[in-house]
Amino acid sequence: MGIVGYAVRTPIWAPLILVGLMTTGLAQSPMPAAAHRGFWDPPTNLTALEGSTVELQCGVTAPGSVIQWVKDGLLLGPDPRIPSFSRYHLEGDPTRGEFHLHIDACELSDDAEYECQVGRSELGPELVSPKVFLSVLVPPKTLQLTPEAGSTVTWVAGQEYVVTCVSGDAKPAPDITFFQSDQTLSDVSSDVNEGSQEKLSTTEATARVIPQSSDNGQLLVCEASTPALVTPIQASFTMNVLFPPGPPAIEWPGLDKGHVRAGQNLELPCVARGGNPLATIQWLKNGQPMPTAWGTEHTQAVARSVLVITVRPEDHGSRLSCQVYNSVSPGTQEQSVTLQVTFPPSAITILGSASQSENKNVTLCCVTKSSRPRVLLRWWLGGRQLLPTEETVMDGLHGGHISMSNLTLLVQRDDNGLSLTCEAFSEAFSKETFKKTLTLNVKYPAQKLWIEGPSEGQHLKTGTRVRMVCLAIGGNPDPSLTWYKDSRMVTEPRQTQESPWRVQLGSLEKSGSTFSRELVLITGPSDNQAKFSCKAGQLSASTRLVVQFPPTNLTILANTSALRPGDAVNLTCVSISSNPPVNLSWDKEGERLEDVAAPPQSAPFKGSAASRSVFLRVSSRDHGHRVTCCAYSAELRETVNAFYRLHVLYPPEFLGEQVPVVTAVERGEALLPVRVSANPAPEAFNWTFRGYRLSPAGGPRHRIQAGGALQLWNVTRADGGLYQLHCQNSEGTAEALVRLDVHYAPTIRALQDPTEVNVGGSVDMVCAVDANPVLPEMFSWEKLGEEEDKEEDKSLDDMEKISKGSTGRLRIHHATLDQAGTYQCIVDNGVVPPARGVIRLVVRFAPQVEHPTPLSKVAAAGDSTSSATLHCRARGVPNVIFTWTKNGVLLDLQDPRYTEHTYHQGSVHSSLLTIANVSAAQDYALFTCTATNPLGSDHTNIQLVSIGRPDPPVGLKVVSMTPHSVGLEWKPGFDGGLPQRFRIRYEALERPGFLYVDVLPLQATSFTLTGLQPATRYRVWLLASNALGDSGFEDKGIQLAITTPGLDQPSGEPDLQLPTELPAEPPGLPLLPLLFALGGLLLLSNASCVGGFLWWRRLRRLTEGISEKTETGSEEEDRVRNEYDSSQWTVDRDTQSSTVSTMQTEPYYHPMRDLGPRLPPMPEEAPYPAGARNEDMVFSGHLYDDVGRAYEPPGTWGPLYDEVYTSPFDLHWPEDKYEDPRGIYDQVAGDVGTVESDSLPFELRGHLV
Repeated sequence: MGIVGYAVRTPIWAPLILVGLMTTGLAQSPMPAAAHRGFWDPPTNLTALEGSTVELQCGVTAPGSVIQWVKDGLLLGPDPRIPSFSRYHLEGDPTRGEFHLHIDACELSDDAEYECQVGRSELGPELVSPKVFLSVLVPPKTLQLTPEAGSTVTWVAGQEYVVTCVSGDAKPAPDITFFQSDQTLSDVSSDVNEGSQEKLSTTEATARVIPQSSDNGQLLVCEASTPALVTPIQASFTMNVLFPPGPPAIEWPGLDKGHVRAGQNLELPCVARGGNPLATIQWLKNGQPMPTAWGTEHTQAVARSVLVITVRPEDHGSRLSCQVYNSVSPGTQEQSVTLQVTFPPSAITILGSASQSENKNVTLCCVTKSSRPRVLLRWWLGGRQLLPTEETVMDGLHGGHISMSNLTLLVQRDDNGLSLTCEAFSEAFSKETFKKTLTLNVKYPAQKLWIEGPSEGQHLKTGTRVRMVCLAIGGNPDPSLTWYKDSRMVTEPRQTQESPWRVQLGSLEKSGSTFSRELVLITGPSDNQAKFSCKAGQLSASTRLVVQFPPTNLTILANTSALRPGDAVNLTCVSISSNPPVNLSWDKEGERLEDVAAPPQSAPFKGSAASRSVFLRVSSRDHGHRVTCCAYSAELRETVNAFYRLHVLYPPEFLGEQVPVVTAVERGEALLPVRVSANPAPEAFNWTFRGYRLSPAGGPRHRIQAGGALQLWNVTRADGGLYQLHCQNSEGTAEALVRLDVHYAPTIRALQDPTEVNVGGSVDMVCAVDANPVLPEMFSWEKLGEEEDKEEDKSLDDMEKISKGSTGRLRIHHATLDQAGTYQCIVDNGVVPPARGVIRLVVRFAPQVEHPTPLSKVAAAGDSTSSATLHCRARGVPNVIFTWTKNGVLLDLQDPRYTEHTYHQGSVHSSLLTIANVSAAQDYALFTCTATNPLGSDHTNIQLVSIGRPDPPVGLKVVSMTPHSVGLEWKPGFDGGLPQRFRIRYEALERPGFLYVDVLPLQATSFTLTGLQPATRYRVWLLASNALGDSGFEDKGIQLAITTPGLDQPSGEPDLQLPTELPAEPPGLPLLPLLFALGGLLLLSNASCVGGFLWWRRLRRLTEGISEKTETGSEEEDRVRNEYDSSQWTVDRDTQSSTVSTMQTEPYYHPMRDLGPRLPPMPEEAPYPAGARNEDMVFSGHLYDDVGRAYEPPGTWGPLYDEVYTSPFDLHWPEDKYEDPRGIYDQVAGDVGTVESDSLPFELRGHLV
């Protein structure tokens, strides 16, 4: 048996009596009757794990008896399958008396008392085995640990903590053991409690733990063990035990602890081991915290900090301490070291001056800064050692000493420049030297001084660059060479851009024992006879300059400042100083004046003065003129000028260039200039126009500029005229007149529009304008609608153009319909924009009804439920009146079955006759439409017929050809009232046999036939068909004979007219159609029933499509009402159920797009209001909006019914019933005859009248 865990069997021996055999189908013992009744293998107690399989043994000798098991007093039944317990059944061989109870997947409910019972039989009474127990062991599934299992718990070493562990439901109750760092805990208490079910128990254990530092990072484990477990289950958490670190240790570098030298970079490590968390390290200096950084190594449990300091002399005797602690330390732990610092003197100072005159004593004192230990001093002069006068030692800072030495020395000229050194030394600093050096400066005077420069008495022109150098030999210190001008020290003035330098003073330069200083100056009047000196101490040298210069200042003096025309003025010209003297002269604007001499005056700069006077009488023309005085020096060959500007006061005077007339363009700007002269300037400019004064402050459309000019903007023609200007100043007034001529674009004042004339008559179209200027050739005419690229409108050649003043005329003689249209009068006088006026010329003519065919057709179903609409369109001026007849009898429009709508737009007029409830007997007739106006009448015929097969197409022709293809084009015939399609049949004459091609798209009127052979003769037929049949191949107008070109021949459109007659067929050829006809009859006899059914179903779908299209078409007609152009399917507004088709051909059908430009949409193409069906409709708007297009020559009129391309989707076939378009040719027209008339919808069963 597969028992998990272990099983215990307790044997029980008891005498048993065998029972008889039981009936078939029950647990019976088939032993012979002579066998003894009794248990030969009685049940025993068992212990099993939950989920395992067990088997309770029961071996019995009891022939003919029923054997069954009892569980806690409950009979399990004699059926070996034990259906009430799906996991129970009997095992063993019943013939041998084996009735073992087999239990799969033991559960706690199987934990019970069992016994094996043998029923009574003829061979003996019942037998009952001893009661046995099945004990099911249930292991605990979980352990609940507090603190939570799997977590990390932080404890402090030495403190007591409580841990609780509770097991899950189990049988029997588990034993719980605690392990701390793999050591079993002894201080544990346990309690067993009832479980969540009967027979189950839980164990709750509590342990008291005192962690130590060694437990840090170890596990605390709760383990539960029970007989139901092979391996005990465990739950654990990690102990994070906090404990203080060990004492710090300072690792001093070297053997001499504490001894260090100033300037040394000291790196002092401090190490603390152990602790959780690792130690925090803090450095202190003399008890004061220092900035500290430390690091930790968790693998070695070490905290380390390195103190890095640069030792200074003041650190001598300092105490450095390292403290360590963490969060659980009771206090800080510390280790210290005291510094003993050795340091040299930081500086040596020599007191006293090393500068002295020769043959005098110099007294100096050498002092060191504090050092540890002390230093000794000695003196050196050059390479010679000197003996000190006195030496002294004193206590210094930071435990050091200060040394001092005095020296007295008699200096000579030869000692100048030698080095005097004080040196400090000590055995502690044997590798270092400390010195302080001075340079002796022995003073003595220069030996010689002189000036190098221009010789005295030399004449220099003003502006001459003069260089003078002062030189000296010897002297200490270097002699300071100073320049003087007339006892004043010369300094270099500040140089500016406006006044460049005149004096440049050089610096002192030395070359050996010679010293020099340069003075460079640009000579001026003040330098004349000036004395320049150079001094160096007590020595001095000098020189004198002679400078020639023009007048320093030329001044003109006037005896008066206020002048008026006729006044006199006396001007005096004075030259202040010059060397040599100058000659004075006067002129006015280039004219020489007579002058007189004036009394002389004293002159500065030791030069000469001069003066002369002139007398003038002035006029207004002299205002602003300059009177010039010229001073000329013949020796210097220079002239100096001064001028006096005359200021004459006079009233305004208009100049000769004043403009009398100003021209401006309307809506533009105009500037009325002012050319006036006055002194002072005019105080005001007053403009008047037509007696009104313009505001000087300006207005919305004018502004008076500062110079008096009048500026106008947005000029109108009313601004033209004379403007009067009034100028005034303090001296008087003046006036002037300026005329403004405003040019403006032409404006048409009168047009004779419309201008009407009968055909052949004469008329003038008149155009009157208002314009300035009026030009003789400013009128031109053009007819609108003509091509724009024509250089000249030739249609106006036979018209007379007349221009007189502001009126232009276009005269027409013998008016024709071609001349009807819109004419434009263009007037251009050079001012934009040109004026344009439109005059419509209406040529009155008799009605002309459009006759597209000899006989137009309209198809409609004659079922008395459908309706039809007949269209009649005519042209004529004035408006026409329509009348309708049926078979020659005037139609009574009062009949409710007839409704007429009349439309008028320009010269085009339309009449729409709607016939309701079309009857084949009454309405299949010839209708005549007659159009009448006062000038005449015209008519056309329309045949109303039944829906039927289409007419053959016409005009089949070749439009292009290649060796392998041919392009065909044709015109469709009457479609019979239903959508039609086309098929091409062709054959090669050398190879009899027909090929067929369907034309796609369905409404196309051209097609390219491909797949042909080069240089081959073909015959081509074109067939039209609709739902009721086809047009047949018999019509010769739909046949062609063609020959494809060879590969070496050019392709393109054919040059020759291809024959339309078929060539004569060879004898015997008609036999083939006969054979085909016989074969067709045989096929029709077999397919009549099937074909009839399919044809009836197709027609029914067609009827549904027509009905759907009728409903859709009704909405479209209400929206656009385009009976001519929108579609071949149209719907009457009243019935909304008929199918009407219009067509025309040439001779039967002629598409509108082949006739050039289409007419504009007609009024009947737009929806009209209800209740107006019997009224003539006159549309608002311009009556002749497009006369040029409306009055086309009769020869270019389009057809009555325009052709409109209809895509295959416009057929409204139901999408879910779509058939291949080629399928419409599956049955020929002859098949329709095999279908009974009742199978067609009524609206498709019309009859021609």
